[in-house]
Amino acid sequence: MKMNEYIDEAEQVLLHTYNRYQIVLDHGEGVHLYDIEGKSYLDFCAGIAVFALGYSNDNYKNAVKNQIDKVIHTSNYYYNVPAIEAAKAILGSSGLDRVFFTNSGAEAIEGAVKAARKYAYLKDQTTDHEIIAMEHSFHGRTMGALSVTGNPAYREAFKPMIGNIRFATMNDIDSVKAQLSDKTCAIILETVQGEGGIYPAEEAFLKEIRAICDEKDILLILDEIQCGMGRTGSMFAWLRYGVKPDIMTLAKGLTCGIPGGAFVVNKKVADNSLKAGDHGTTYGGNPLSASATVAVFKEYERLNIIENVKTVGDYLYKKLDELADKYDIIKAHRGIGLMQGLEFSVPVADIIKNCIESGLILINAGSSILRFVPPLIITKDDVDEMIGILTGCLDKQ
Repeated sequence: MKMNEYIDEAEQVLLHTYNRYQIVLDHGEGVHLYDIEGKSYLDFCAGIAVFALGYSNDNYKNAVKNQIDKVIHTSNYYYNVPAIEAAKAILGSSGLDRVFFTNSGAEAIEGAVKAARKYAYLKDQTTDHEIIAMEHSFHGRTMGALSVTGNPAYREAFKPMIGNIRFATMNDIDSVKAQLSDKTCAIILETVQGEGGIYPAEEAFLKEIRAICDEKDILLILDEIQCGMGRTGSMFAWLRYGVKPDIMTLAKGLTCGIPGGAFVVNKKVADNSLKAGDHGTTYGGNPLSASATVAVFKEYERLNIIENVKTVGDYLYKKLDELADKYDIIKAHRGIGLMQGLEFSVPVADIIKNCIESGLILINAGSSILRFVPPLIITKDDVDEMIGILTGCLDKQ
């Protein structure tokens, strides 16, 4: 079948909740994807910041294949070795104390919110506690995650949300203080906002929030689903600030394509929140997804991923800065490591479409921002190739 025939079939059988680009992808190698007609695309999307190791990493593939040959799923009625090893790798990298594995980032947020509310409930036996989240944030599409997502347009059709959520402004500590009350049990934010436009937290802002949480026994939840797992040049973005969360959420690069996520808690939360029967999952932490996580951590070490992100991330920043200086339609450039964005004065939909036609995959973060979240194995040569293609497309604007 031809590409357009597959697309026509897809539109007949899939629920239309995505405006997909008109390509059918078939396989990947390194930092390139290939469609069913053999066309190559330089990938600066990585499955929305998922495929940190790029495509067709042999050690990762063999680890997953070997686990498939042993056992894929057993349920959480039993222990399994890959989940134990995966948890040890996460805790060793974060200094936190306990892991709950989930199937996705949204589910990790759901668990984090439940842990925070149970922690507060055990203190005073009331259920009217409040959570402060950030405007323009994105935490997922399930009802709890959507409730703390700071984009009213995403929430409008699905009200009522879970209650007692207040919104403050990212990097504005006075707006956070204005939302505080005696009922505040948690403050949740992305260490680097992704969908909201690639906005890193400012160090002073994050440290002041940590101090407020310490003073008032409020839990700090840091969403590292997109910005974690090395993407900013530290294993977790909060390590750059020296601000440790009480609860951290992970997904995306944690399993590099196999569905999986986690929320990770410190000892205070582990000892004073969710107990047996409070939370559960059928698939989370099954041997297949956990084996993927173990392989990811091993490959990060073998390939020295963090150092590569620092080096190539700095180079990407320099090149995008040069691009921003060259074109008047580029209003701003921001980001950290291999999580960066260019803000335009025009919608970027046509730019993305032209880039795809020219063999470059990019995505947006809002209607006017190009987002750059490539595999973490990219090289400076890959950055140069991307800049060349993007420049050609911008010249046509």
